[in-house]
Amino acid sequence: MKIHDVPFSVTDWSKIVPTEHKGEKGTSFWRTFETGNIRIRMIEFTPGYKADHWCARGHVVLVLEGKLIIQLKDGKEFKADSGMSFQVADDDDNPHRAFTEKGAKVFIVD
Repeated sequence: MKIHDVPFSVTDWSKIVPTEHKGEKGTSFWRTFETGNIRIRMIEFTPGYKADHWCARGHVVLVLEGKLIIQLKDGKEFKADSGMSFQVADDDDNPHRAFTEKGAKVFIVD
């Protein structure tokens, strides 16, 4: 990842108003900071959340609370508990989506 056109800044996540994003099931609430060529998000997923789309965008995802399950389109699943992360490159051939049984809070850079 090459970060460019991003001046030094400090983010107070409590001051960023969350936006609501409905999933196939459940809801996610995104607090988003975007500048230069990066997007940084703090996302909270409600219990039972399941994404309504396959994503091919690259991410670095750190699970802060709960457990997130990542599903690849080929059916493979990976569990990421609190304190774990996953990384994926931009890849149209291997899209992924997330779901959670009991809810989760994650920090994402993409």
